This record gives sequence, structure tokens and C-alpha cells, in this order.
Amino acid sequence: MFTGLIEVVGTIHAVRDTPQGRELTVASPWQDLVMGESVAINGACLTVMGIEGDRFTVQVVATSRDRTAFADYQAGRRVHLERAMRLGDRLGGHLVQGHVDGVATVERVEQQGDTWVIDLKVPEEVAAVTIPLGSITVDGVSLTANAVPRHGIVQLAIIPFTLEHTTLGELRPGDRVHVEGDLVGKYVRQQAAAWRAVAEG
Repeated sequence: MFTGLIEVVGTIHAVRDTPQGRELTVASPWQDLVMGESVAINGACLTVMGIEGDRFTVQVVATSRDRTAFADYQAGRRVHLERAMRLGDRLGGHLVQGHVDGVATVERVEQQGDTWVIDLKVPEEVAAVTIPLGSITVDGVSLTANAVPRHGIVQLAIIPFTLEHTTLGELRPGDRVHVEGDLVGKYVRQQAAAWRAVAEG
């Protein structure tokens, strides 16, 4: 479980395709990672399978590769990193599972004063659980849905602090990002569907 508050921005050092999927080696400032630890890379929970100096390696299995944008990642790309939360930590963002629901596409980027407004075209499973001023995770960053201009489009308003401490300010139309829908919204939607099925059955 994560919070969506990015701890550091790391850099993809190397990418290697394997029969099982893809291996990413990431450079970070962390010195105390341990084998088997969970780390969210751009919002996707992955397991540390190798450590060498300031670099760690994770494996993206084929099923995860197919539902993320990791197939596009190359050495030199900057990525958001967050370690799993501990019980008792402050929950400054929102509950994030690190299970990417799909890939969204940036439709519009516009600067309004010191804020960047970004429109994302999101997958249906994310659109169905996103409400204005609700929570959404974009490349691992806990954000508020500023508005939902129309179904399937989520508008974000990125404040200066977030722009400074993440890579979201680098996004341009056509870029692809990982998105995870609100956890509470998912449970409400699932329960409502079950109740509806009973009522209609």
C-alpha cells in the first residue's frame, strides 16, 4: 500500500527484455533498500530483485507490461519512486494500491498562472470511479480530479510544489501515463453492481 506522495525522482539506468517480461534497473539515492521490498515506480508496485550500489532492479512480468507503459521506457527516463507505507505513517495523499488500472493519454496541457492544467483521457475503469474533487493517481502521484469536463476526461490542476518535485511538468499532449482509480470508488462501484444484480435477478 502506498500514499501517492513521491519520495524521490529516480532515473532508469538500464532496460533489459527477458522471456518473462522486462527488467528495469533504476538509480536512486536510497541506501537501505532490501531484497524483496516493494517499490512503486510511476505508480506500479514492483519487487526489488537486485541491488548494486545506488541501483536496484525490478522485473515487470508480461501481464504488468501489457497494462502499463513500461514497454516504452528507455534508459535515461526519470521516474517517480515511493516505498511502501508503514502502519502508523501519516496518510498525506490517499490510499494507493500500486495496481495500475491502465494507461491514460495527455490531451491538453495549459499554463494558468503558476498552475498547470492537464486534461487526461482515461480508461473506462478509471472514468467510472472518478468524480470531481475525488482522488486519482497519475504516474504514482496522488492528485485531485479538478474537474470531469466530459466522460472519460479528467482535468488536473498541478500546483507549483508538485511541479517542482515530480516530472508532471514535463508532460505534453500525446504522452502516456499510468493511472489508478480511487480505491473507495472501486469498492462502491463493485458493491452497487452486486446490489443491482440482486435487485434485477
